[in-house]
Parts: sequence; structure tokens; C-alpha cells
Amino acid sequence: MDTRKLFMDAARHAAHFRQATGNRAHHPLRDYAASVAEFSEDLPEKPLPAPDVLEHLVETAEPGLHLMTGPRFMGWVIGGSHPVGVAADFLTSAWGQNAGNHIATPSAAAAEKVSAGWLLELLHLPSECSVGFVTGATVANFTCLAAARGQVLRAAGWDADADGLFGAPPITVLIGDDAHTTVFSVLQFLGLGHDRVVRMRTDDQGSVTKSAFSEAIAAVAGPCIVILQAGQINTGAFDDFAGIIPMAKSRKAWVHVDGAFGLWAQASSRRRHLSFGVEQADSWATDGHKWLQTPYDSGYAIVRNEIAHRQAMTIAASYLPLAVEGERDPSHYVPELSRRARGFATWAMIKHLGREGIQALVDGACDAAVAIAAPLAVEPGIAVINDMVLNQAIVRFGDDLAAERGDILTSQIIAALQRDGTIFVGGATWRGRQVMRISVCNYQTDCHQASIVSDAILRTYRDERTSLSRN
Repeated sequence: MDTRKLFMDAARHAAHFRQATGNRAHHPLRDYAASVAEFSEDLPEKPLPAPDVLEHLVETAEPGLHLMTGPRFMGWVIGGSHPVGVAADFLTSAWGQNAGNHIATPSAAAAEKVSAGWLLELLHLPSECSVGFVTGATVANFTCLAAARGQVLRAAGWDADADGLFGAPPITVLIGDDAHTTVFSVLQFLGLGHDRVVRMRTDDQGSVTKSAFSEAIAAVAGPCIVILQAGQINTGAFDDFAGIIPMAKSRKAWVHVDGAFGLWAQASSRRRHLSFGVEQADSWATDGHKWLQTPYDSGYAIVRNEIAHRQAMTIAASYLPLAVEGERDPSHYVPELSRRARGFATWAMIKHLGREGIQALVDGACDAAVAIAAPLAVEPGIAVINDMVLNQAIVRFGDDLAAERGDILTSQIIAALQRDGTIFVGGATWRGRQVMRISVCNYQTDCHQASIVSDAILRTYRDERTSLSRN
């Protein structure tokens, strides 16, 4: 096999896909059923030359790929997989390193150690924190809350790592009504239950207020975990960290912050006020494949108490190297032993962008979101129903119509935009009504792209509104 040519062919296909971004519709060109039909064949009996396999994969897969790397993909809060991070990820795959421990792969462990320090500095979090490089915010939340579970039970005289949860003192979990659905799933995975929580009321932006928290914490006795949010998934809103965290600490609660994308406000001098006080928490979860624009499989579990973090995650076996004081084994901070070397892409992106570039990226996305929302907000019959504090906008169409007709119109506009492919946006239910979600999180989305987005939405709205009136 000519490995050099095979890898060069793969790079050529990758570059072609990216270079075609500006000319492709922001939706797959082939649906799921057709994609299954294209991939389906009998189990191969004989080998196929590697170049033929690669060509067949590209031909079969690309029509069913979404343009998630495109500048007008705004359906979910995901980054654009910056070319520098992708190139580092190419090398990560080619190097084929298992990043479980620093003896096997010193460079992978070193890249994580240095990147962890950079992340803490960028996000203005305590320098003593430990950082686990995980798949994304869901596993970051899992990792942090596993550390929280162990620590609050140890403080109550129970070793959950050794004895499990059978007979353990009950843990009260306080969480906002508008927390992300994956956090409830994580509580399920950890044996804390997705429904066995105390849900705190939120304001019209989805934020937990100081008064709501005060009411909830007053009824708590025993071990307690408080889950707060930096960047509500629909509105971009932040909980009142400065008001809530000191109250939680006075009751010896562990405070965890789900900051999948919103924690990156800490990297911007213009947005840092939104997350004021967040550094007082005990743990934080965030993503690299959102605002840092790393490729997928990149999230960070950040824990103030390194011992609690390691106790929750360390895997020990006689064939594994013993931990040495001052040396960092990547597997001690994540649920996996065997995994790819995630630190290289993070290191490359921070090295490429630097502090100034990351701040510009965050601010640029937020500015673009405001530029999209502004012309929509002044159009009769359209309502932007969240405060434009970050990168999220939720929009309702037919605001002057009966609620049910507004729901229909909003759904029709989302569907029409997805068919057209100029942009990609998604829908959601907010306070019982259908809304369009606009999430700006791509390094390519500037004010010019924002203008294309708002023009496409207004054009589609006017067309659908006229059609609805005729019916």
C-alpha cells in the first residue's frame, strides 16, 4: 500500500469538501433512507484496494453530509471545525497514540497539561483546577458531577466509590427548570435520577434567580449538589452566579456549572460581566468543538478539587504505570482508559488563535447574532423574544396572530428555510410556543454572512405570510 498517496488523497478530498462550502446548500443532498440504500451491500468477501475504498467512501458519504462547517449553519450551537484544528486532528489519527498515560505517550500528556493551563487562564478559572479532556459537554458534566457525588458523600461519611449508593445518605440536587436536557441524562447515568431533583423556577430568559435559589436551598438538609448554567441553550442567559454561589457554599453544597458554550464569555472582556462570579463554583463543563472550533470529540471537565476529580475517574491496574507525584496521566481525569489524544487539536487552536483571536471569535459571533436579530425585530409580525446577550436568538413569527396560527407559521418558515438551504436554522418549543432558534458559533460567520441570514429569513417570512393569508 502506498501510504503517502493514500493520505494525500484523503487530504485532497477533505480540502475539496471545505472549498466547496460557499457554493453548497446548507442541508444534506441525500436523506437518511437514500443514504442507507447507498451504503447497503452484502458483506464484502474479498479485499478491496485502499484507494478504491477511499473513493467509494467519498462518493457514498458526501451527498448525505450536512454543511455543519458552513458559515450559515445555525441550527445548533456547534463550531465550524477550524482547518488548523482539523489538520492537528489528522495528525492525531495518523500518529495513532493511545493517550491513557504519560509513560506510553509523553507528548500527548504534555499537550494536555499545557493546554489545560491555557484553558484555565483563558476562562479566568482558578489555576489549581484539574482538567479532563473528554468527548464533549455531556461527558464533561458527567465527569464533574461524578466528582461532586463522591465528594459530598465523603463529607457525609460515606465512600460511594467503594460502597456504591445503596444505603448512602440522600443527595439533594438543585437544578434550574431550563437546564439542558443532557444534564438530566447525566444525573440518570450517575444514579441520582433525572426526576429525583428539586427544579428551581426560572425567569423569562431561563435564568435561576437569587430569590428562587434562596427558596430552594432553605429546604435542603444533608449532602447537596447545585447545578447552574452559563448560556441557556435557547436564550443564551446566565444564572446569577454572584448571588447564588455564596449562598450554596454557606450550606456546604457543591456548585457545578454547565457552560457548554456560555463559559466562553469568560474569554471576552466585552462579555465577561455575564458570567460574573462563575469562578467561585466547584466544577465547570464546556466544549472545545463549540467556540474554540476544534473538531468533534473535544470537551473539558474542569474541577477545582483535583483529588475529588481523580478519585472519581482514576482506573488502576497492575499493568498500568503507577502515578508519580507531579506527573499527569490523562486517564486519571476522564471515564476512558483508551482514547485518542484530544489535547493536540486544543493545543493547536489556542496556539493559532491566541488570547486575542479567541476573544475576537467570541465577540464576532455575538455581534453577528445581534446583526441577524436587529432587522427581524423591527419587521411587523416578527418577535425576537430573548435578550440578545450572547450568540443566541429565538424568534417567533406571526406574533400578531392567534397563538396556534403563529405556531403553524413559525414551523412553516423553519421548514421552508431548511428546504431552501441558503441557511440552516432549527426549531424549539419555548414557554409552550414554537420558535426558531438561531445559534451563531462559526468562525466564518461575520456581519456579511449575518446579512445573508437575515435577508433569507425575511424573504421566507414574507412569502409564507402571504401564503398563509391566502389560505
